[in-house]
Amino acid sequence: MDMVTILPYAIFGGISALIWFAVSHFSEKDDRVSERLMDIRDPGRRNKEQQEKSEGVSGMIGKAAPTLSKALKPKTELEESVLKVRMANAGFNSPTAPQVFLSIKLLSMIVGVIIGAAFGFISWGNTQSGWSAFAVGAGLGFYIPELVMGYLRMKRKQNIFLTMPDALDLLVVCVESGLGLDAGMRRVSEELSDTAPDICSEFNLANFQLQMGRPRREVLHDMGVRTGVDDMKALAAILIQADRFGSSIAQALRVQSDSMRVKRMQMAEEKAQKTAVQMIFPLVLFIFPGIFVVLVGPAAISMMDSLLAM
Repeated sequence: MDMVTILPYAIFGGISALIWFAVSHFSEKDDRVSERLMDIRDPGRRNKEQQEKSEGVSGMIGKAAPTLSKALKPKTELEESVLKVRMANAGFNSPTAPQVFLSIKLLSMIVGVIIGAAFGFISWGNTQSGWSAFAVGAGLGFYIPELVMGYLRMKRKQNIFLTMPDALDLLVVCVESGLGLDAGMRRVSEELSDTAPDICSEFNLANFQLQMGRPRREVLHDMGVRTGVDDMKALAAILIQADRFGSSIAQALRVQSDSMRVKRMQMAEEKAQKTAVQMIFPLVLFIFPGIFVVLVGPAAISMMDSLLAM
């Protein structure tokens, strides 16, 4: 076998060995003496380790996340805060969520490199097509987690926007019946936990932060930023102003709920008006050809028979 034939297999074997070495390095265990000393210092350590073992791959990724994410770590605090906001918009509020996401991106890129190299070099050898498949696999592996997170962000924002008027109506009823804003949000979270889990999780987190002693202004502002929904940001601003100036919170909630319902009705009317234009393409591509065959087909057959008879 010549060098050109052996080179793709050598590259694939080297990359696989590198991945195996990295995984074994991150998952290696301490010796028995060190484990006993750590058990004496922290009696609950063994239970934590058993829980991490039960988590499987997710536990290993969480343990190796700080190391793996260093290569893709944001260079400035602004980029890091933007990444945290994006993760929060997708529903991941854990402090380690950015590190886990960057680790998943790196691992996904490595998997893409392995698949692209295996497919490209085995199919085309050490040619331009083989290296192109190598680069395409790396690029797809790197950007697929971004696409998944973008979809999760969009879906969560849509769910919050669609369920927000109902939650606000129930919150208005709770506030007008004598409950405070904190107790009202807790009640809404209990009642709408099945139909609106996203907005209920945000209310629960806001209640938890309020119980921990954070100022209400900061909690409401962070809730608007975490959701990424403009209407939620407007609601947070209205509640902050109502709390500062001592105005009626129930009236502010009712005004915001009415405006959101009008906005949602306008969006529904807009989609209904677009339906007539959007129906043109399936009509032209799928329905009109069938109608032409039914209407023109018999006449065309009769004309062909007449021409053949002549």
